[in-house]
Amino acid sequence: MTMDATHRHYLMCRPTYFAVEYAINPWMDPTAPVDAGLAIRQWEALRGIYLDLGHTVDEIEPLPGLPDMVFAANGATVIDGNVLAVEFRDPQRADEAPAYRDWFERAGFETHEAKYVNEGEGDMLLAGDFLLAGTGFRTVTAAHDRAQEIFGRPVITLQLVDPRFYHLDTALCVLDERTVAYLPEAFSPGSQAVLRRLFPDAVLAAPADAEVLGLNAVSDGRHVVLPSQATGLAAALRERGYETIGIDLSELRKAGGGPKCCTLVVRK
Repeated sequence: MTMDATHRHYLMCRPTYFAVEYAINPWMDPTAPVDAGLAIRQWEALRGIYLDLGHTVDEIEPLPGLPDMVFAANGATVIDGNVLAVEFRDPQRADEAPAYRDWFERAGFETHEAKYVNEGEGDMLLAGDFLLAGTGFRTVTAAHDRAQEIFGRPVITLQLVDPRFYHLDTALCVLDERTVAYLPEAFSPGSQAVLRRLFPDAVLAAPADAEVLGLNAVSDGRHVVLPSQATGLAAALRERGYETIGIDLSELRKAGGGPKCCTLVVRK
């Protein structure tokens, strides 16, 4: 079966100041060495893939002192030209929020204040008519209610239970408007039941692939860009008719990030 690719508009942030200087998730070890130059080269390869696929990529200027600003998915949620700004749980990332909000305001988007802790597309993923919204570690459920009011889309709350998969986009990938891939064990029993009901034909990932952030992937409906180490998931996706593109983001994974973390979808 041939899948249809949809042109995407992405916002990214070059990892000029990337480092692991603190630990706010289980992936981060400030004592481990990080090759900042390699992180930049890996990020540039990701950006190049998007451009080669014909997508539009805008860049926000990185700011010194914000080593996690490269993870642009956490900077906002953008649907139908409306922007829900973010509020980070951790003070180390707090100054990223106004930087992203200012970018969207300068670009002419209607921007709404966060009011509650929410970490953008890290925890809010549009799947067809539904906004899948994660909670348990970062985004609070009050932010789900606010997102529903801002976007006018039904919001489905999903409870995350494994701290390694602290954002929804580390445990679930939206492949197209009808299909997702996810790791069942990352969700509470009730949330697993909801996902089975909503997506009976979902691709179920194995823990080994999730543990290399294989689900932190980016799909345009046909091409799925995912960590090259997630070989089992890539094979399963190809069996479903998707074209997979593997990329090594090993340096950025030291901070708990993969392709999706680096990629914010701008839906006008």
